[in-house]
Amino acid sequence: MNVLLDPSAKLVIAHRGNSAFCPENTLVSFQRGVALGADALEFDIRVSRDGEAVVMHDATLDRTTNGSGPVSALTLDELQRLDAGYRFTPDRGRTFPFRAQGITIPTLELVLSAFPAVHMIIEIKTRDASAEVKRLLTANGAANRVLIGAFDDAAITPFRGSPFAHSASRRELIRLYVRAFLPGGPQRLPFQALAIPPRFNAIPIPVMRFARMARHTGGTTHVWTIDDPAQARRYWAGAVNGIITNDPATILASRKN
Repeated sequence: MNVLLDPSAKLVIAHRGNSAFCPENTLVSFQRGVALGADALEFDIRVSRDGEAVVMHDATLDRTTNGSGPVSALTLDELQRLDAGYRFTPDRGRTFPFRAQGITIPTLELVLSAFPAVHMIIEIKTRDASAEVKRLLTANGAANRVLIGAFDDAAITPFRGSPFAHSASRRELIRLYVRAFLPGGPQRLPFQALAIPPRFNAIPIPVMRFARMARHTGGTTHVWTIDDPAQARRYWAGAVNGIITNDPATILASRKN
């Protein structure tokens, strides 16, 4: 069973891996998140200039690597020459322990093969990545362990009506936001899960209301990014299924208490 769709689960999901302590969206970050006992990984996908699906959150390389400019401007070979651990610092710039350690930008194909049994929330950042993501997931038989997410409705469209579960797009969340303040609730939703923050820009999200509406329809809710144990416990008690966190060790410990 896809645990990301289990309405009774209380999941800890490693946001870009163990990203509070490792360079985000890298194999080392994912390895440590899994080793800690996280129930799933969450990460982001963009495409290189030559159409390869790569794990990267930002549109540009500047914040996390020693490169600069758009991810989409470089080929996979050029991207993988960059140091993906270059910018990470645990102490506000005093040290950079992951520099020159051979940490590269991983491909989706590599992540799928490195973690063949791990559940994953895959956030598609650009619609031109969707076809390649779907192809790789299909080739790897990953339908029962992934949840597809995207703000852009067009990025999710190729997955609708397929074996791949998906969360709500931004347009669908806006519709649900309006619905949350009306009497009653929807009986069906056109998606299998919600992946939401407590606030979107300056707008507070009614997380508990959303979670109850999703659960009523058989869907699940995952909230990002939560690193506070007390907040995680409140959300679990309020029908939220998954806590997406930069610090999975702390949130896992809070689940035991």
